[in-house]
Amino acid sequence: MERILGFLVLTFALATCGQADRDISGEMIKAPTLTAQERNTLAKVQFGAARTPTQGASQAIGGYAKGCLAGAEQLAQTGPTWQAMRLSRGRNWAHPETIDFVKKLSRFAATQDGWQGLYVGDMAQPRGGPMLTGHRSHQTGLGVDIWMLPPKRLNLTENERENISSISMRRNAGAFTNSKWTQQHMNILRAAAKDPRTARIFVFPGAKVAMCNAEKGDRSYLRKIRPWWGHHYHFHVRLECPKGSPNCISQDAPPRGDGCADAQDWVNNILNPPPPDPNAPPPRKRRELTLTDLPAQCTTVLRGG
Repeated sequence: MERILGFLVLTFALATCGQADRDISGEMIKAPTLTAQERNTLAKVQFGAARTPTQGASQAIGGYAKGCLAGAEQLAQTGPTWQAMRLSRGRNWAHPETIDFVKKLSRFAATQDGWQGLYVGDMAQPRGGPMLTGHRSHQTGLGVDIWMLPPKRLNLTENERENISSISMRRNAGAFTNSKWTQQHMNILRAAAKDPRTARIFVFPGAKVAMCNAEKGDRSYLRKIRPWWGHHYHFHVRLECPKGSPNCISQDAPPRGDGCADAQDWVNNILNPPPPDPNAPPPRKRRELTLTDLPAQCTTVLRGG
């Protein structure tokens, strides 16, 4: 089994190096060029080579950015109120709770004016784990990217799903929403945050402030809406560790309160950036994860049938 897996890993790495893909905005991204040692040791290469899930019970293992997924389920490419996008990535796998969450939220989205449902971006790979390109998280099957683009139809071809782009909601580098932001976007984000399984939702700072300013009713769900860079073509939902996953590691709950003042601070810093700290250490390049960085159970997941 290990010899077969090694062959698959090497084949995948050689096949993907140099190939291009499109991110959610439609921009072309290129898979990194890897050395022979990296092809044999990096967790993202080995998990990226897995094309099928393990058999048995579904379990999220480890942390959101350092884990894996056993017994993954696949989100159908097309459903009555959703379509999975960028199918070539093979990232429409997740824990069953995430699959159920997506279906439930898409049904709500389909009730909104101008929305047929949801375009669903990256979830996880068949066995979770780090990805060759893109996300640092999405490793345990408990995360999903929801496109900001309102679906007008749900019969896109595979080729259309590879080439269509989502739309950006931001202006002024994320300090404000633009004219494409609608009440429907806020309604869908609110519904996602109110699901009791939701731990956090990441969206750009201007959207959080816009929601804070517009909300006239129950504000408790706003605690789960967290400002983060880059989330203006999509929002990212992160679920709590589900039952039956004893080795899943949840992060701490968000700070108390609705988080609106913190989001406003983000916006203020965008509009009036503080001067750089001359004593700040230079940024460190993140070290790539190897199998030994992940929970021991992830090696079993990777090599399992």
